[in-house]
Amino acid sequence: MTSLSLPHFLPHRLRLNHRRSQCRCCLSSTTNESSTAVVWFKQDLRVDDHPGLIAASKHREVIPLYVLDRRILSRYTTETLELAIIALEELRSSLKKQGSDLMLRYGNAENVIEDLVKEVQEPFVFAEEEVEHHLCEVLEDVKKKIDGDSFPGESPRVVLWRTPFYETQSLSDLPHSWEEFKKLKLPVTVPVPAPRLRSPESELQWGSVPTLDDLKDYMKESLCEKEKSWREIAHASAERILMKRNLKGNNMEPNVDGFLGKKVQNSAFITTNRDTIGGGTEAVLNGLAGYLRYLEGTSRDDWQEVHARLRDAEIRPGASFFKLFGPALCLGIVSRRRVHSEAIEYEKERNAGFISPFGYSASTVSAAADAVCSMEWYSLMALNKEMTDDKRIWRWKGHLIQYTVVGNEGPAVLLVHGFGAFLEHYRDNVDNIVNSKNRVWTITVLGFGKSEKPNIIYTELLWSELLRDFMIEVVGEPAHCVGNSIGGYFVSLMAFLWPDLVKSVVLVNSAGNVIPGYSPLPKSIERRVPFGAPLGARLLILFLRFNVKKLLKDCYPVKPERADEFLITEMLRASQDPGVVMVLESIFGFDLSLPLNYLLKGFEEKTLVIQGMKDPISDPRKKVALLKEFCPGMVIKQVNAGHCPHDEIPEEVNYIICEWIANVNNDEQEALKSLIAADLPQ
Repeated sequence: MTSLSLPHFLPHRLRLNHRRSQCRCCLSSTTNESSTAVVWFKQDLRVDDHPGLIAASKHREVIPLYVLDRRILSRYTTETLELAIIALEELRSSLKKQGSDLMLRYGNAENVIEDLVKEVQEPFVFAEEEVEHHLCEVLEDVKKKIDGDSFPGESPRVVLWRTPFYETQSLSDLPHSWEEFKKLKLPVTVPVPAPRLRSPESELQWGSVPTLDDLKDYMKESLCEKEKSWREIAHASAERILMKRNLKGNNMEPNVDGFLGKKVQNSAFITTNRDTIGGGTEAVLNGLAGYLRYLEGTSRDDWQEVHARLRDAEIRPGASFFKLFGPALCLGIVSRRRVHSEAIEYEKERNAGFISPFGYSASTVSAAADAVCSMEWYSLMALNKEMTDDKRIWRWKGHLIQYTVVGNEGPAVLLVHGFGAFLEHYRDNVDNIVNSKNRVWTITVLGFGKSEKPNIIYTELLWSELLRDFMIEVVGEPAHCVGNSIGGYFVSLMAFLWPDLVKSVVLVNSAGNVIPGYSPLPKSIERRVPFGAPLGARLLILFLRFNVKKLLKDCYPVKPERADEFLITEMLRASQDPGVVMVLESIFGFDLSLPLNYLLKGFEEKTLVIQGMKDPISDPRKKVALLKEFCPGMVIKQVNAGHCPHDEIPEEVNYIICEWIANVNNDEQEALKSLIAADLPQ
C-alpha cells in the first residue's frame, strides 16, 4: 500500500514518506497523471489544506467520494452525525466551486470502492492515513478487495496521505518524550489552498446528501435488538442516572448570558444542541476568528454568540476551545495546522508581526495553539509503530485511547489500571488469563500512559462513562471487569450505573470506602477546578518526578524488584505529556463519597476482592474487616502483597482471577439450565 505525506508543500513537487520503508520518491513515480483518481473522504471533510486532494488533482480527472458505511458512522453520536451531514452539504458546494462534485454511496467501503474503480476503469484511490483501529480495518479491507482487480497497464492501489503538522521526515526518529520533542523546535508546515479539479466527462450517479432522520433509519436497519438496547445505555449519562436516583442535585443555575438561546443570523452553531461550531470550513474559520478575538469585543452578533459560548464552556483555562471546535477538527472540516496558522497569524497581528518567546498575548491564541499541538503529539505517537507496538487506538469523544485485545475464545475480561498507571501494568496477567480460555481487553484510560490528555475536568463519572462506551463500542458484550486501585472504583461505578454491561467485578486493592448504614444525599453535579489545584498539580508533578522510584517500590513491599525500570521510565515519560497537569488536578476534586458497599449492593455475589495485606496506601486489615461484616456476599482473597498484587505476585493473582471467572461462568450455565428445565412441559 502506497503511503503519501507532505512534509513541506512545494508548488510543483510532492514528497512521499512511507512509514515502514521510509522511502522518498516523487509523486509522478507512483501515480499515473493520465488516469482518473478517486479521493475517498472519511474524516477529512474539506477542500482547504487537503494534501490528498492536491495530489489527486494532478490526475486527468478526480472523483471525490464519501461512503456512508455503517461501520464508520456507528461510532458517531447523533450530534456528530448532524454535523457530518451539514459538512457534507458544504463539502459538495466547495467541490463544485473547484470544478468537481461529491459522490455519495451507501454500503461497505470496500464494495463501493471496488465497484467504482471497475466502473471508471482506473486504479488510484487516495485516502487519509488512519490511527483508529476500526478505520484501519476498513482501509485494509479496501486494499485487499481491490488488490484482486487488475487493469491494462497497472494494478489498482490505495495511496495513503496525511497532513503533516511538523517538518519531519521520519516518525521513527522522533523522541518518545514530549519534552524532548519540543527541544527539536520543528517548524510547523504551511497549510495549502484548495486545488482546481477536473470532473469526469462520463455520466456518473453522484447521489444526494441524506437527512438526519434518513441516516438514523439507515443505521438502525442492521442493528439487532441487543445492539439497540446497548445504544440506549450509552445515552444514559452517569449524572442523569444519579439525578434520577436522587444522588445528584440538579442545582445548576440558568445561564443568564443573553446570547445563549437567542437566534443569531449566520450563527456558527448549527446543530440542534447549538453548543459546538460546525458547518463548512469557511463557517468554522469564521467562528475561529471570533473566538481568537474574544478580548477585543465585537458588534457582530455571530461573534458575540461565539464569545458567549466561550464563557459558558470555559470550565477551566483553555477548555472552551476543544468544546467548541473539537467535533469540527475530528471530522476534518478544518485541519489542525490551519487552526495553528490562523492563531499564529492573529498573534502576529496583535503584536506588529512579533511572536514573544515568553508566551502568547491572548489566552484564546494559547488555547487554540496548545490544543492542536497536543492533538498532533498524540496522533504522532499513535502513528509511530515503534511506540505503540501491538496496541490499538479507539477514539472517544474526539480523544485517542490506547487498548489491546488478546484471545479468540471464551468469556470477555476487561482489565482497568490504577491512577498514574497504564495498560502495560497488566503485562504478566493477560497471557495467563487468555491461556485459561478467555478473551482479554486492556485499556489505558483517558489522561494516562500514551492515551490522550485533553484540557478537561477529569472526574470519576467521566472515567466510568469512558468504560461504559468502551464496553459498548469495542468489547460488544458483558465482561468480567477487573480494576486495580482507582480502576476498581471506576469498575464499581460502572456496575452500579450500567449493570447489564458487567458479568462480575474483581477489585484488586480498590479505592473507595466501606461506610456502614450509608444514606446518600443529593449533591451538586457541577464540577469546577478547586482553588489552588493548578499550583498543587504542578508541585505534585515535581515531587513525583524526583520520587517516583521510591514511591513505586513502596507499593511493592514483597517484591520491590518488580517495580522495574520499565514502569519507572514510562511513568516519567507520561508525566511530561501535554495535559498531564489537568489530570493531576483531578486528585484535588475526586468525589469517592459513594462507598463500595453501596455501589455493589445487589452485586455482592458477583464481586471478588483481592486485597494485598501490605498495602502502604490504605489500612488493608480494617478494609477487609468492614467488607466481611457489611458485604457478606463478596468473596475476599487476602494475599501477601502491596498495592498492586496483580503485578507484584502475578502468578497467584492470575490463578485467583481465572478460577473466579470459571466459577461465575459455571454458575451462569447452571442457572440457565434450571430456567430451561422449568420452562419444559412436565
